[in-house]
Amino acid sequence: MRGIRVNVVSDVHGNSKDLATAGDGADALICLGDLVLFLDYADHSRGIFPDLFGVENAHLIVELRTARRFDEARELGRSLWAGLQADRESAIESAVRRQYAEMFAAFPTPTYATYGNVDMPTLWPEYARPGTTVLDGERVEIGGRVFGFVGGGLRTPMSTPYEISDEEYAAKVEALGDVDVLCSHIPPEVPELTYDTVARRFERGSRALLDAIRRTRPRYALFGHVHQPLARRMRVGATECVNVGHFASTGRPWSLEW
Repeated sequence: MRGIRVNVVSDVHGNSKDLATAGDGADALICLGDLVLFLDYADHSRGIFPDLFGVENAHLIVELRTARRFDEARELGRSLWAGLQADRESAIESAVRRQYAEMFAAFPTPTYATYGNVDMPTLWPEYARPGTTVLDGERVEIGGRVFGFVGGGLRTPMSTPYEISDEEYAAKVEALGDVDVLCSHIPPEVPELTYDTVARRFERGSRALLDAIRRTRPRYALFGHVHQPLARRMRVGATECVNVGHFASTGRPWSLEW
C-alpha cells in the first residue's frame, strides 16, 4: 500500500515561482502563512515597502529594526506614509492584492493553508480557489491523520497586520482539541525555537501552543515564522517540533510521510 506524503511550507513571502512546484510528488500541500512580502531583509529592493518608498529607506528601516530601535523605525514609517500621495490602507491593500493573485494561483490542489502574521485574512476568501482550504482554529483529516491549524501571530512592537491577543490565540488552540499534527505559523514558546540567529532577537512564540503540546502530545508540531532559528527541530515530550523552513529563500518544502 502506498504511503501518504504531505509537503509543508511557511514564510513564502512572494516566492510564487517555487510555490508552483512545492506540492510536486505529494498528496497535499500545507502552507503555514506569510504569503505577503512587505520587506525582504536579505534583499532590500524587494517588497511593498521599497516599491513605495525606495531602497534607501528600506535599508534604513531594516537597520533601525535590527538595532531594536523600534520607536525610531515607527517614526520613520509615519513620516514616509505622511509624505505619500495615496491613502495608506488603499496603497497597502492594492499591493497585497497583486501578490495574493500570484500566490493563490500557484497553490496546487489540494492545499490547506492558514494565515501568517503579515497576512490580511479578510482578503483570502476572494483569492482562495476551490482546491484551497483555509483553516484557523480548525481541524482537517488528511490520509487518516488529524491536522489542526492556528493562524496569525501574537502582538509585538513590529505591529504586523495579523497580530492578535494571547487570549484570542489561546482560544483557537483550545478549539482544536487532540490532533496528530499541530500546524501554526508561530512556534511554541521555547527559546531555542524562537531565537533568530541573524536578526539576533527572540521572536514571539506561543505559551498556549507549548501547553497544548505538553497536554495533548501530538506526533508533530509544525510552524515557521523564525527565519533563521537556533534550532530547526527538537522534541518536547513526545512531540517532534519542526520549523519547516524559510520558503522564500530555500524554495524547498519540508515533507511528512507515513
